[in-house]
Parts: sequence; C-alpha cells; structure tokens
Amino acid sequence: MDGSVVMESLTRPHRTPTPGVDIKSINLALQGGGAHGAFTWGVLDRLLEDDRIRIEGISATSAGAMNAAVLASGMAAGGHAGAKEALAKFWHRISRAALLSPLQPTLLDRLFGNHSIAQSAGFVFFDLMTRLFSPYQLNPLNQNPLRQVLLDNVDFAALNPTTCPIKLYLAATNVRTGKIKVFDNSEIGVDAVLASSCLPFLFQAVEIDHEAYWDGGYAGNPPIFPLIYNCSSSDVLIVQLSPMRREELPHSSVEILDRVNEISFNSSLLREMRAIRFVTRLIDDGTVVDGSLRHMLIHVIAADDVMTRLSVASKLDADWKFLTGLRDIGRERAEQWLDAHFDHLGVESTVDLQAVYM
Repeated sequence: MDGSVVMESLTRPHRTPTPGVDIKSINLALQGGGAHGAFTWGVLDRLLEDDRIRIEGISATSAGAMNAAVLASGMAAGGHAGAKEALAKFWHRISRAALLSPLQPTLLDRLFGNHSIAQSAGFVFFDLMTRLFSPYQLNPLNQNPLRQVLLDNVDFAALNPTTCPIKLYLAATNVRTGKIKVFDNSEIGVDAVLASSCLPFLFQAVEIDHEAYWDGGYAGNPPIFPLIYNCSSSDVLIVQLSPMRREELPHSSVEILDRVNEISFNSSLLREMRAIRFVTRLIDDGTVVDGSLRHMLIHVIAADDVMTRLSVASKLDADWKFLTGLRDIGRERAEQWLDAHFDHLGVESTVDLQAVYM
C-alpha cells in the first residue's frame, strides 16, 4: 500500500485538550450502508484526532461493524494513531479488492463512456441476477472477499475483553427467529463481522454455533440498548447513513426498493429513539426520581443532503476517489459537530428527538 494514504490521515493536526478540561467519554452507534460507510470512516478519523474524547463503547451494524472492528483492533495495537492508520489501510484494501468485481462501474466505464451510467448498469445487472438466482446458486462455494480483507486488517484476538480498550456490540439478524443477535467482545471473530454485514441476496447466511445470520440492519441499525445497559457514559453519538426523510417521491422500481430498504433499516432505530424520548420525559417531568431509569444524551452526525443525492448503486461503488470523497465529507461534518456541540457532551442531547424521530 502507498504510505501516503496512511500519512495523509496521520499527519493532520491534532486538537489538544484545553488545560483544565476533563476528557469526555462517549459511545458510538454506527449504521450500515455499504460503501457509504466511508463517510463513517471520515467521522471516526476526525474524532480520533480530538484528545478530549474517549470512546467507551461502539454498537454497530454491517459496514459500521467493519469500521468498529478495524478501529478497535487498531486502537488496541497503537492507540488513536493506530486506529486511524488501520481504518485508512482497511478502506484502501476494500477499494483494491473491488477492482476485480464485475459489479464495479470502473469496469463498465469503457463500455458506456459515463461513470454514472456504468454504475447504474452494474446495479441493474446485479439486481436482476439476485431476483432470478439466490446466492446458493450464484455463489455455491460461498466465497466472500471481505473475509480475507478483514483477516488481513483486524487482529481479532485483540478484541477480547481483556485487551480491547473499547466495548464492542455488533448486531446481526437471526434468520430463523427474526430476532436481533448482538455479539460482544467475547464473541467477535471474523464470522460475527461477516454475519452483521451479510446481505441475503448476495451471500449465503453466516452460520455461527448452528445459528444462521443475515445483515444486522433488519433488526437493529444500530441497536442502542447495549450501550445503555453496559456503558457508563450516557452520551451516544449516532453516525447515521440512512436518510430519515426524502422530499422527492420515488417513482422507479430501483428508487422504490431503495426507499423501502431505508425505511426498514431505520425502523428499529426509530423505535429505540421513541423509547428513549419516553424515558427522558418521565425523568424530566419528575415521574421517575429513584434513578431506576437512565437519562441518555443523544447526538447525531449525518449527511442526509449528500446521501439523498446518491443512488442505491453507489453503495456498491468502492472507487477510491468516491470513498475518499465520502471520507472527507465525514471529517467535515465531524469537525462541525465538535465545534458546535463538544461542550454539550455530558450535559444535554444535541438532537431534537421529537422533531427527528417521532
């Protein structure tokens, strides 16, 4: 790998803590979204530069689970700088591995002469094939290139509770029961990460201890409750990839399917946010005063204005320029959030739960 890719991230200036200011602990909740997870990479890259912030726990799904595992492994090996380097290497490896995929628009550009048309053509072909054939027919050997990428970039032994500096909770969906399964540090191996990101139309279900799992987004994208039950910090920062609202009504079959998936993948988060809002009102109104319920502080970094302009096909686009563009947007949004809301950590929520999630 070109060392400049890593150095580009490592040599950016770090924000040093103001004298007398305590380090603030936060939890992260990372959504899935395929290649759009590069936005989350950018958010994490910027947060890791702020020495005033300590990440206590991460709950994550799909691409978010990959980001979480890579970050935790890198941090276990080399602190914040190690985490930044690990994330840069991982996404560069994802881009290189995708070059051989027939679904990548870069291989169709020469045929169509236009990247966006080639991207759409690749997705339409993919969508057609998955409607006609299951992954058990298309991929009988159950090959998943992500497995080797993860094995090469994550030290899974370092994720166990005795060595990992971060509490990890990766969500998958039990195929037989439809219930959510949350893998914690003691259970996380490469199969758990693959289970969390297993798209059922592309890959065979991932079997772990005689149970079959699909993408965690169907049951929790991401789940918040593990952070409430298991972490001391009351601050939860959600890195949201799936738009909550779209102004334009979808008309094409692809647009309709994309919006159906967005609504489905956001539904579990909406339910948890409603529950958190309900508990918050009980505490604020003085109905519950015995401390039996926790007052959670919710924060969000998102880019709906960007994500709503991207096609569903772009979730499969691992072109390096596209990924680093999303990374840079993620860094920018994280910078804006830190400037506007760092002082609110530990004090109050910075998102209006009623307006956004009710």
